[in-house]
Amino acid sequence: MVTIRYFAAARAARGVDREDVALTGSLDAVLREIVTQHSDSSTGGLSLAEVFDRCTFLINGQRSERSAELRDGDQLDVLPPFAGG
Repeated sequence: MVTIRYFAAARAARGVDREDVALTGSLDAVLREIVTQHSDSSTGGLSLAEVFDRCTFLINGQRSERSAELRDGDQLDVLPPFAGG
């Protein structure tokens, strides 16, 4: 099980602030599967795929590329660009 925490625009696009998923493998593959599973949920803003294209990802607190592997027990933070100051 991987715990995914969504922040800001990612939370708005996904509709939840966190979820546990039974998905492992490359981060890219996991993100594609999440988009596929939730392609019918629209919040009127950016699609989940569009948000993911703009995000930074942390696996267990470490910035990670999409080629990084997600393993059982990992925590993934999905961080879209933040504005403001």
